[in-house]
Amino acid sequence: MGMMKLKCPRTLLLALAAFLPALGSAPVLAANTTPWAPTGPDGGDARRFAFSARDPNRIYLGTTDSWIYVSSDQGSSWSRLARLGTRDDLVVDGLVVDRSDPKTLYAAVWVMDHPDGGIYISHDQGHTWSEAADMHGQSVRALTQASSNPRVLIAGTLTGVYRSSDRGLHWQEISPPGGAEIHEVESIAIDPYDPEIIYAGTWHLPWKTNDGGAHWTNIRQGVIDDSDVFSMIVDPSRPSVMFLSACSGIYKSDNFGYEFRKVQGIPSTARRTRSLRMDPAERNTVYAGTTEGLYRTQDGGENWARTTGPDVIVNDVYIDPRNPKHVLLATDRSGVLASEDGAAAFQDSNTGFSQRQVAALLVDEKSSGTMYAGVINDKTWGGVFVSNDLGSTWKQQSDGLHGGDVFVLAQSDDGTLLAGSSDGIFRWDGNSWVHADALAGQPDPPEFPPPVKTIPRGKNRRAAHPVPVAARAEAPAQLRGRITALASSGSTWFAATSQGIFRSTDRGTSWTPALTTDAAKAFTGAGDYLTIAADGNRVFIGRREGIAASEDNGATWQSLTFPAGLTVLAALALTPDGTLWAGGREGVFYSQDHGSTWSALRRLPVVAVNSLTWDASLSRLIVTCNVGTVIYSVDPHDQSWTWWNTGWTVHSVASLNGRLAAASLYSGVVLQPAAETTARTGEAVQDARR
Repeated sequence: MGMMKLKCPRTLLLALAAFLPALGSAPVLAANTTPWAPTGPDGGDARRFAFSARDPNRIYLGTTDSWIYVSSDQGSSWSRLARLGTRDDLVVDGLVVDRSDPKTLYAAVWVMDHPDGGIYISHDQGHTWSEAADMHGQSVRALTQASSNPRVLIAGTLTGVYRSSDRGLHWQEISPPGGAEIHEVESIAIDPYDPEIIYAGTWHLPWKTNDGGAHWTNIRQGVIDDSDVFSMIVDPSRPSVMFLSACSGIYKSDNFGYEFRKVQGIPSTARRTRSLRMDPAERNTVYAGTTEGLYRTQDGGENWARTTGPDVIVNDVYIDPRNPKHVLLATDRSGVLASEDGAAAFQDSNTGFSQRQVAALLVDEKSSGTMYAGVINDKTWGGVFVSNDLGSTWKQQSDGLHGGDVFVLAQSDDGTLLAGSSDGIFRWDGNSWVHADALAGQPDPPEFPPPVKTIPRGKNRRAAHPVPVAARAEAPAQLRGRITALASSGSTWFAATSQGIFRSTDRGTSWTPALTTDAAKAFTGAGDYLTIAADGNRVFIGRREGIAASEDNGATWQSLTFPAGLTVLAALALTPDGTLWAGGREGVFYSQDHGSTWSALRRLPVVAVNSLTWDASLSRLIVTCNVGTVIYSVDPHDQSWTWWNTGWTVHSVASLNGRLAAASLYSGVVLQPAAETTARTGEAVQDARR
């Protein structure tokens, strides 16, 4: 489902013009600010390698979120080099170092679920980039440079095949414009001796031209009909020999692609081969990076053997031209894997590479300097990570989670860790995570009156009366499903789940439904329960368009007035002065009478709020949003505010030994620079309007 774009009021845009990017744009830092440093957890999605034969120690790596990394030690460690374009969702699937000028790099990018992208060029070893105007908006899936003429570059896009004869400055389409056959080009190969001979692999079979694109031939002989062609390689010493990978398997040709035969030895479940690479010293050795591990042949494709586990999704393979025993894999979830024995064994090589989607961040209240990160989409490579040294190093702590996504982390007053996952609630027992999903008997039926809707001034208002609700909810067999929020009030815990709201009075040992079926029906607002705020006996729960409250620790509930002017709720928070805060699409709202009436915090220039966090060390409410890189701290007493520009879109902010840490959308945990612990005042943003 696409993301709805939000439009900010004109005054808000003016106030933040110097600090917030346009929606969908890259971060724009204010003067004299430094982006917060990504600290891990290491790993995540890696897409494409590139290097120069003149300096194989320097390896470039493309990602799925517009970033280019670089290694100066053969892939042992990595650092962020540059971000491409003005958005954070560019998939870098083409990366080339110019054969004649190693300072020049080319990057081909596309956007997931949207026909957009382009080609970017750098002339300073990747530090700065400019876009090739002719390819603006093209979804570029493949890019390669001719070995015999480095001025020639060929790109494959969703619309066709494009060629540049001046090192990427200008481009023209060389496949039939608007043609019914050559489009959705996923792979490109060029004859090593003749740049006019070009191979194009599409989502429906391979094609070839011998005259630079003037005429094209469908080279489908021996290939199963309608095969998607993911990768193609031509033997640089014997151009008659080539391999291609397709959804139907791997094929080899010995006659320039005019006839193929299917190679054996790779099971059908692993046939989505994203990368083929040939050993630079031994041409009969070919690596096939598949969605179920790395395969290798040492006899020209006659026999293949898998050298990794089947859970490794390989996107690209790097083979050191000076030492072919040194092999790197760019993978989904597990980042970079390295081998020093010709791919017989691999180990992580992710120092400095952090591309995790951190959904939850928790600072340990019992151990100074310790924080936990919960990640999503990484299966057995993800789960929970812990750092005991302010984020310098991380250790995976996921035994027992069975590859589930972790959306929420919480800690009880006795130090017990809880994780809300895609498969229920887990408790850390010191050695592994164990299910904390036992269901006890049903609670007494609570009273839950219908909600009070906000009526515009001048209209008649009708009082709401409590309506007793007697029907009990039917308890599910187990407390499973996605957990969206966890909150504690003393020894009582509340959990928002895809099955409803649950309560535990024994520190998470057992749970009962907190709402009866009829009470839940009386609670307005579509969608699952999203957020919980608790303090003493007061508990508030929220969903997309509704808020309910309990003044007796969850025994009875009452639906509250929804803030006027707020259309979508994302977060709730309580501050020690008793104020209830709500954040969502239109900004921040507050209530000083337990949710009976609401006011908008109009002085704060923020929309699309994604989190509200009370920070006891700062005595401030921390506000983050989805459409900018600025975070705000609000004094609940006088509603004054200060701000920091993190350089990232973040959420789940927490204090860590005097510095702030935050969970970013794609780049792991980011840590505030030690020199910028003092926030900027709200007046600085106001000055931007002038």
